[in-house]
Formats: sequence, structure tokens, C-alpha cells
Amino acid sequence: MTAFLKILRPGLMTSVQDLGRSGYQSLGIGSSGALDPVALRAANLLVGNNPGEGALEVLYLGPAIEIEAQSVRLSFVGARTTIEILPNIEAKIGTCIEGQRSVLVKRGEIVKIRSIVGGASLYVGIEGGLNIDPAFGSVSTNIRAATGGWRARALMEGDQLPLRRPQALDRGECRLDGITFFPSARIRVIPGPQLHYFEEAEIAWFFDSEFTVGTSDRVGMRLRGQRPLQHAKGFDIASDAIAPGSIQVPGDGQPIVLMADRHTTGGYPKIATVISADLPALGRLCIGSKIRFESVTVAQAHALRREMLSFLEDLPNYIVPISRLSAPFAPRLFDYNLISGVVDARTGLANPEE
Repeated sequence: MTAFLKILRPGLMTSVQDLGRSGYQSLGIGSSGALDPVALRAANLLVGNNPGEGALEVLYLGPAIEIEAQSVRLSFVGARTTIEILPNIEAKIGTCIEGQRSVLVKRGEIVKIRSIVGGASLYVGIEGGLNIDPAFGSVSTNIRAATGGWRARALMEGDQLPLRRPQALDRGECRLDGITFFPSARIRVIPGPQLHYFEEAEIAWFFDSEFTVGTSDRVGMRLRGQRPLQHAKGFDIASDAIAPGSIQVPGDGQPIVLMADRHTTGGYPKIATVISADLPALGRLCIGSKIRFESVTVAQAHALRREMLSFLEDLPNYIVPISRLSAPFAPRLFDYNLISGVVDARTGLANPEE
């Protein structure tokens, strides 16, 4: 029997992402990949996957998923949200759990991910991964380019995502300990490469100013400053390569930070580029967030990248088992009627396997 996840409600923007495809930008094929690769790695490690396995990236509002497999282990890592697990599609009340952990769900159960707060993204790890053919070495979805992922698009109602494993492994559940996924209000950048297209006073204003995150998607994050940046030599350049986190300044003078699904070349001057160590934090910023940029040298950026790589190597050490005695009961109390402060001891443990 084929095992799959059935999408009952897709959420605002849910897509299949991994760590992206590299080595093809010279052919005009972008890298794509998770906006927050740290959270994606952690979600995979919680369910025993390779850190770069494909997972679901959920932006702002989560999906509802029906389990069509004997069982599957899922994890939820990223911004804060509440996950509700209902016993079947007719049920009105289920078990609520928080994120940053794994959970075992069974055939016919419904997983509902509520609105995401305190950030833009959440990642759903799937034990064993999805049975999707890679495109150019990756299952990441580039929606604008109609490449990769599940049918090269965001998920839609009725989609049936095939699973590699029809049944979850027999093991306990895990959670993350000591890691948070809050956005950062200060993002470090390397100035340039088209710094000469701006007067020194404009460059100083850029680094001294606070910007607000405006309309954004996986291609670019539009920023709104108190006033437009002024170009010294116009805003058209010969198109050149776009790096992850490049900050273009188009004709309206409002910066755009180019994200995972960015185009491979561009013809607007770039005032700065976000360093690789801060790209995960950048991917957590939601619309309306305030952001400032801090200038660092290339040598500092290299040192910060080494620190990030060391942290990623140590990531498995932040995963701890969830014991049956320490399972988080508090969120579940909202799902049961309390009488004189007492909850039935048998039904209060909605999932005794934890």
C-alpha cells in the first residue's frame, strides 16, 4: 500500500525544500533551498534523517495534513506555533503540542499547524523523507522557475506527497534543548560590490538607518527606509552574478535583499551582501520586522562562517529524548474539561506512547 501525506489545507505558502542545488548558477539555474537551513537541519535530525533531507517549509500559516500511512514520525522546528493532532477528519478536538520536537502520528490522524508567530518560517521533518525525484541534485522547489519539489509548485489542497517509509521506526521522541529560532534585528553584511554607485553620505545613511521588512517572498525581501537611497551614477549596471543575500537598490531607492529563489544575474547596483552566517536569521524575518545592517570585513565574515559550521557540526548534541514522565502535559489541559482542578488520569494522557 502506498504511503503518503494528504494535504487537506495547504496553508499560505508550503513547499518542499532541502539545502538547495549548487553548481548550476552559471547555467541560469538558481540554488533555492530552505530560507532557514539551520531549522531545516534540526528538523531532519529530530526524525533521524540526513540533515539535508527534503522537508516541508511552512511560511506564516500552516497546512492541515492527513496521514495515509501506517505511521509516520514528524518534527516541527522554527518559529513558534501550536500543532494540533486530531484522531480523524471528523474530530473537533485533538491533542495540542508545541514545536521544536518530534511526534509519532498514525493512519487517519490529522496534523494541523496553526499560525506562526515570532518569525516567518517553520520546517516539518519527515522520517525517511519524501519519495520525490530530485531536479539537478535537489528536491527544493523554485516556484518562479517551476523547478524541483512537488510538481514544481507550492502545495495545494488534495496533493498526496509519497513517503519513502510506510511505517515509522520504533523509537522514542526527541526535542531540541538550548536553541531558539528568533529573527535578528541586526544583520551583518559586506559592503559592495557596487559601492561606487553611492556617495559616502548615502552609504553611511544606509548603515545608520532602520528599515522595515515590506512585501516579501522567497525571491526577495523588500525593505522600506525613512527615505529612498540616492544613486550617484544611476541605477542601471551591466548584469552580473547575484550572490545569496545581495542587497540591490533599484530605481525607487528602496533596497531589496535577494533570497533563496533569487535570479542568477541582475542589473541593479548592490550596496552590500549579507554574510552566509546571517542568512538563516535573515530567513526568519517576517513582514513588518525592523532591521539594521552592520558592516563587517571579509576576514570577519570568514571567521563567523567557521563559527556557524562548528555549530552545525555540534547540532546533534542539542537533541534530547522526551521521557514519558517529562512529556509536556500543560498544552493538553486546554483540550479537556477540568472539574475542581482535576483531570481524568486515563484520558488526560492523550498519547500514552510518548
